[in-house]
Amino acid sequence: QVQLVESGGGLVQAGGSLRLSCAASGRTFSSYAVGWFRQALGKEREFVAAINWRAGNTYYADSVKGRFTISRDNAKNTVYLQMNSLKPEDTAVYYCAATFVYYRTDVPIVGGDYNYWGQGTQVTVSS
Repeated sequence: QVQLVESGGGLVQAGGSLRLSCAASGRTFSSYAVGWFRQALGKEREFVAAINWRAGNTYYADSVKGRFTISRDNAKNTVYLQMNSLKPEDTAVYYCAATFVYYRTDVPIVGGDYNYWGQGTQVTVSS
């Protein structure tokens, strides 16, 4: 069983930055992909970014490409989402998710492909 805990959310002005963390316990991420998703009020959950832990390859939604960076820290078993140039439309609850992957380059982008989810952290960007 994998437990995921997000942190780092908060209130920031447009143009500002935040770094979200997703810490895992229960097992290491070595054979997993970890993704970030977000859900704004009244909207469906959407994919933000994901990383294949072993290979390190990443994938981003077009809406965040060039502004957000996903990375991992092996020693801390933690995945980060660095968010720069934040916009009011980035306001949402952000969730990290993890899933076992068979291929070292797999980077799932569909929420239904993930088995483990954190509780979410609120990000609010004011204009």
